[in-house]
Amino acid sequence: MGLPEHQDFAVQPVDGSSARVASVSNGASSGATNGLTNGVVNGVANGVANGVRNGLTKALNLNTIHPSQSSQPRMRSKTNSAKIEGQPRARTFSRDANGNSFPRIGRPVELLRHSYDVVVIGSGYGGGVAASRMARGGQSVCLLERGKERWPGEFPATLEDAARQIHVTGDDNASDERTVPIDRGNATGLYHLMIGEGQNAFVGNGLGGTSLLNANVFLRADKGTMEKDEWPEELAQEGALDPYYDLAEKMLEPEPYPEDLPEPLKLKLLREQAGLVREYGRKEGWIPKFYRVPQTTKFAAGRNSTGIEMKASTLTGQDSTGINDGSKTTTLVTYLADAWNWGAEIFCECEVRLIKKHPKEGYLVFFAWHGSRRGAFKEEMLHDLMWVHAKKFVFLGAGTLGTTEIMLRSKERGLPLSDRVGQDMSGNGDLLAFGYNTNKEVNAMGHEDPNPDNPVGPTITGVIDCREQKNPLDGFVIEEGAVPRALTYLLQPLLLSLPGKIFPPDLTALEKQHQKLAAWKSTLLGPYHPQGSIARTQVYLIMSHDANQAQMTLKHNKPALEFLGVGRQKHLEKLNDLMSKMTNSHGGTFIQNPFYADFNQQEITVHPVGGMSMSVDGTPEEGATTQFGEVLTGKGNEIYEGLIVVDGALVPTALGVNPFATITALAERSVAAAARKRGIKIDYDTANGPIDPYDNPTFVPEPDHVDDMAAILKAETEINEARAAGKAGTLFTEVMKGFIHIGDEIDDFEVAFDQARSETADAHFYLSVHAWDTNELVSRADHHAMLTGTFSNGMEGSPFMVSRGDFNLFNQDHHAPDQTNLTYDFDMVGTNGEVIHFNGRKVVNPTVAFSISKTWQATSSLYVTLSRPEDKHSIIGRGILHIGWHDFGRELSTFDALGHNFRLRLRTAASFLSYFTTQVATSFLGPLTSLQWPTLQYPGEDPYIKAPPSGKFEPKAIDGIVTSMLMWEPTGGLRDGEKIHDILFVPGAAVDHQIYALPTIKKNAIDYFTAAGYRCWSNTHRVGKTPLAHKHFTTYDARLDIAAALSTIRQAQEQRYGGSSAVEPIYVVAHCAGSVALSMGLLDGTIPASWLRGVTASNVFMFPHYTRLNKLKASLPVGLTDVYRRFTGSKWFDCTSKKSDAYTQHLLNQLLRFYPAGWNELCTSVACHRSELAFGRLWSHDRLNRSTHDQLDRFLGGCSMTCLDHLVQMGLHGKVIDPDGCDLLNKDSLQRLQGLPIQLIYGTENAVFDPDCTLWDYEELRQQFGEQGYSREAFKGHGHLDCWMSETAAVKNGVFDVVRRKVDEGFDRWMSRSRKNSRRKTVGSSMTTMVNGNGNGNGIRRV
Repeated sequence: MGLPEHQDFAVQPVDGSSARVASVSNGASSGATNGLTNGVVNGVANGVANGVRNGLTKALNLNTIHPSQSSQPRMRSKTNSAKIEGQPRARTFSRDANGNSFPRIGRPVELLRHSYDVVVIGSGYGGGVAASRMARGGQSVCLLERGKERWPGEFPATLEDAARQIHVTGDDNASDERTVPIDRGNATGLYHLMIGEGQNAFVGNGLGGTSLLNANVFLRADKGTMEKDEWPEELAQEGALDPYYDLAEKMLEPEPYPEDLPEPLKLKLLREQAGLVREYGRKEGWIPKFYRVPQTTKFAAGRNSTGIEMKASTLTGQDSTGINDGSKTTTLVTYLADAWNWGAEIFCECEVRLIKKHPKEGYLVFFAWHGSRRGAFKEEMLHDLMWVHAKKFVFLGAGTLGTTEIMLRSKERGLPLSDRVGQDMSGNGDLLAFGYNTNKEVNAMGHEDPNPDNPVGPTITGVIDCREQKNPLDGFVIEEGAVPRALTYLLQPLLLSLPGKIFPPDLTALEKQHQKLAAWKSTLLGPYHPQGSIARTQVYLIMSHDANQAQMTLKHNKPALEFLGVGRQKHLEKLNDLMSKMTNSHGGTFIQNPFYADFNQQEITVHPVGGMSMSVDGTPEEGATTQFGEVLTGKGNEIYEGLIVVDGALVPTALGVNPFATITALAERSVAAAARKRGIKIDYDTANGPIDPYDNPTFVPEPDHVDDMAAILKAETEINEARAAGKAGTLFTEVMKGFIHIGDEIDDFEVAFDQARSETADAHFYLSVHAWDTNELVSRADHHAMLTGTFSNGMEGSPFMVSRGDFNLFNQDHHAPDQTNLTYDFDMVGTNGEVIHFNGRKVVNPTVAFSISKTWQATSSLYVTLSRPEDKHSIIGRGILHIGWHDFGRELSTFDALGHNFRLRLRTAASFLSYFTTQVATSFLGPLTSLQWPTLQYPGEDPYIKAPPSGKFEPKAIDGIVTSMLMWEPTGGLRDGEKIHDILFVPGAAVDHQIYALPTIKKNAIDYFTAAGYRCWSNTHRVGKTPLAHKHFTTYDARLDIAAALSTIRQAQEQRYGGSSAVEPIYVVAHCAGSVALSMGLLDGTIPASWLRGVTASNVFMFPHYTRLNKLKASLPVGLTDVYRRFTGSKWFDCTSKKSDAYTQHLLNQLLRFYPAGWNELCTSVACHRSELAFGRLWSHDRLNRSTHDQLDRFLGGCSMTCLDHLVQMGLHGKVIDPDGCDLLNKDSLQRLQGLPIQLIYGTENAVFDPDCTLWDYEELRQQFGEQGYSREAFKGHGHLDCWMSETAAVKNGVFDVVRRKVDEGFDRWMSRSRKNSRRKTVGSSMTTMVNGNGNGNGIRRV
């Protein structure tokens, strides 16, 4: 029988300030849950349906984002006094004011900065201490946690929920190099089991580390343990850690189970069993102490030390799977909440993989981001790592297993370290066992709603402390435990199936029957039946001292754990003998750890320590770190400044007790030492006052990167506004691979791709796309979402970090009609600090119509340009990236809709997919989609401000026809007093001056040539876009208007410069029918060649040879003009059409959808289709911007059947003829062109006239007059009108440049090339005085 709790035992004090007692756990993910739960969770998972060892299938769920889950705007500061003096808030952290969501102090990874003063890895006790203290020291702090953020109310309560949270890794044959460690289950799950050889380890994973799952016991290491040889001399001194234990106690506020609460039955039984232990100890020469353990559990509601509102424990025994009642004092509600309140930035689902030295200062921390379902690309996730720069410190608090793995991989990747890395590990002497089916009700099965009069209690409430022994290695503690509800229904079949039971001796037959009956009651009536065997089962967690010979290695880049001489066999036998006596004395059956029986007699530890153990003498031969956790380089006592271990990996030996108190104290000591070394003053004294995790932090340090912060604030505003409004989002992840040539000498993407492939210059990105508001994504004009991830191409600085990049989904391309682009645009930062701009486009247009292969190619090919961010024209490289079919399948699996309920998520997914498929279908079914009709309103019709004409004139031809002409004075390019030269621009049929003065492109021909110092004129002749065109004139008649225009210009020169002697020849640029009309006027003498300085003939001149399609139309037995007359009853063909037109016009418009313009030239514009019928395709569509193409009705007129008939006849004839069919081109007429310089230009994709028709002109002129004065220039990719109406006409060596060189040559033949290039700098005097004409055929009138 046991003795009363306070009889002749050396009962320890239990007040919170001095009790040397308390919880379980170590740093971020190294310590662990209650030994009971860990063994049962994993034993069950193994024993039932091959669970743990084969892994569990990861459950797929739609994520949920609630309005209050935002990371609030962090640049708003508050005063601390306001918080302290303010009224307490009524709500706690389990729900918001509306009771519908949980708080989030973690930030989206999209808001990660590239650089911080401090990076903390892990969020357990060590990581929490580092983040809190460094933030209080005024440092910018980034904390990276592998797991997810969970608050009370979010932890698993059932086996099904818990199973989804299990992650299994490791290798039970670690010493065999042929085996490959497993990695199964949920990589960010709450429970992490590492299978090892000789022993297994179970740790926690989440924001708060194992503090989320441990049994809360806060026990200081005993004097004997601290005097072991493994500790440095400074720490072996008595009381060396006491100030730091005190700091930990002040923050974590441990307290024992209160005397005024009902005593849990499991505690009562342990107290009784302590009597037997006392007798056992007396025989061995030592005296145990029994007491209620101080623990980090709140037994009364109120604010904790940090200012977080806590709730009183409901005594559920659920601590080991995560407690939902809000009473558990985790690092989440203490150190981490404090760090957040002082400005630390926390990022979850970020698994740190390795650390490298930064080329300039500090360290680069590389991590795999598990968010946005990036795990679908597992290989890329673990190799295409994101990174963050730590300028001053990296604190490793990822737990014993996590930190050791990171440092092993860092060493493998080139960071020199001690050979002791991964060595000297310990399982802390952990043992798990059961006292099954005793003769007393124990009530150790956890329950969400226990009987208040008979509570389960916290997982651990008492301890039999047997550490005061002559040999510290013989010391141990025995604690009782509780099984969480998720595992209770599996415990009975598991325990019955295990071998190695020690039954109570000398049971009577009646007692044996009672035991069998109890077992049946648990089997049939469940684990909570008070008379059942499970309700009568005691759980033991023992911590002692093991051989401290475990090691971790990397096998195939995965951790493998091997424990050598785990348990000190004789010591283990004594402990098992003692526990069997404790159990048998109460009629129970002793059962060893399920893992010991089921995993080849392997133990399990929930408290692994070591792996980066501190060196006893500060040298790498004795350890991996200094006594302060500073990482040794492996060269003497040299250390990595600022690289510090602060978790269980630092502990050099088993502690023989729950380790988290010691780990926390060591972390406090290490962080304080690091701060002193750098001159950082940590503010330990300023209290937070009430903290509301739904609100903003109180203290936010000033940003040190203003430009970066501006982008972050913009992104944060977007995120917060969407969340505050309860908007639903969409996300997916994409991997694209290809080749990018580094260099600016190749302009063509395909050529650059081929060159890069030959150079093996491969490139790829791994990006996640997140639209925080799907409605905005599909409705906004730019269809914007946010990009996050990495880009790699082997350049110096790779991998490049992509943060807050711009993704645009099917936004309209303003540079091409009927074209949408998927664009990727962002600045990316290299590990060397270099910033490079990335611009990529997927081009989707009607060229993919009815072709699955082309549609796939368009949506899976990204045309990439790399440039300098300060100058987008400073090209670094070009190439193409592609999506493979396999990667596309994985991309689809990453698609997720986010919202606060299933209905909203479903609607969001439908909205996104509907938009996406509609956009693709629009291009795929391009010819069948709605036609684009002219409109009277042109939104943004004139995006560029253009100078109005300087004058308007009305030349009168010799037949009395008056046309119009506009004049623009030069705007630059002249020296003072220099004479201004004149250029006449002649448009073609059905168009006017606008083809040269186009308002929808940045620089048109008039802009270009007036800026070059020329006075520009443009007439609209009688077959142009003018009412005169309805009067059945022909191109031959238009020659008279050109002559009248030239005469008008000559008269203006005479009036300006005084006398006919001042008149100089005029340069003429003529296009299409205007060029044909000019040639006819020159050939028949209507236009004297002496009036001209030179000619640029665009696309045709004297030999109008049609393309094959136009020739086919012209050669039909029944002319199309005749068919049109009969079909419509009209002698006029309008290139535009309105919805109000007759049905015959509507029918024609529908038929013209299928005009064979070519698959690359499909569009939906009615005006474009109709002009194709009249003249042939007038442009290459990719040369027109969207604004121009949308407003074609503004720039196109029509043509009479008479004019069309004449054009058809000339095309069939192959050279210029008059309306009567008489040839105008003969030897005599050709002589009139002698001495006139002529430049012939053409687009290689001209679909109106055969591009070779200018070759006929060129050869004829050279044959007749020699080579001097004639040139022929081709413009690749241009069609017909787009030679003048495209934005590319103004680029270097474009149409305007080439024509200007010829114009300059014509006017400045006597000047040297250098003089010609520099002569135009200022604007010359303009023409300001004009006189009315005399009314005759060559008169001019000023309007």
